[in-house]
Amino acid sequence: MKVLLGLVFIVSAVLKLIDMDSFEIYIYSYHFFSLNVSFIVARLAIILELVLGIGLVSHTLHKMYWWGSMAMLGGYTLLLIYALTLGRTDSCHCFGDFLQLDPKQSLIKNGVLMLLFLLIYRMESWKTPFRWLILILAVMASSIAVFVISPPDNLTSNSDPEQNLQTELFNEMLDDVPLEALNLREGKQVICFFSTSCDYCQMAARKLSLMQQFYGFPKESITYLFMGNEESIAKFYEESGSAQYRDLLYPDVSRMMKAINGNFPVIVFLEDGEVVHEYGFRNMNEVEIKAYMGGW
Repeated sequence: MKVLLGLVFIVSAVLKLIDMDSFEIYIYSYHFFSLNVSFIVARLAIILELVLGIGLVSHTLHKMYWWGSMAMLGGYTLLLIYALTLGRTDSCHCFGDFLQLDPKQSLIKNGVLMLLFLLIYRMESWKTPFRWLILILAVMASSIAVFVISPPDNLTSNSDPEQNLQTELFNEMLDDVPLEALNLREGKQVICFFSTSCDYCQMAARKLSLMQQFYGFPKESITYLFMGNEESIAKFYEESGSAQYRDLLYPDVSRMMKAINGNFPVIVFLEDGEVVHEYGFRNMNEVEIKAYMGGW
């Protein structure tokens, strides 16, 4: 039973690591931390699960790993209770995107795990002289693996942001039908180029939506330009968890693709018709966006 509990933690950590982008956004969605700090917290949570899982399987330092496991489950349980008080029903990402559990289902799962841990409380550890070495190696190996497999975006992308927007063509598009009727050259405007079938577009929309809600930027200043169809737009909103903004299907797909150099997503921040910031999914800079939005 103890080995199985350890394997549950390891599998949970690996599945979170595979779907790291979604897990980061889930952590960020509570707004306990900034986006950059959420990148680190997500990885520390995965490292903790890996270390506890390896420790349980190794059957060393039993009481320390037992209390660590119960504390982690208790912490997750408090977060899930808080999620329920907020009325949230989205997946808690306990097993990444592989197994979708809402807060109520995840609370039941945590309750079962904690009961199983109570059954193994009185077990005796394997008294190996290498027990502390196993702990140190588990921490080192888990930390290196997590940060090498999935380095935080703020340590890799923001230092050298990729520019995809073809500014001259983009400015011409603002005068095209149907964009010219939206008065996008007036004041602050955010224009997002999304494909409805793009997973990174969905996650970028979720990030932007959260920042808009956190920092009070007016919804009417955000426009989604989609490549897709009306049915897929509805699915995009449902799967991304984004708030619904002014959106339209741009009629000239070829022109749209040229304007963003064939790359999705591209998010453009304008002020009085001038491009202030341009982001893809990886290099969205919360500090710049917060300043642009006039948040607190």
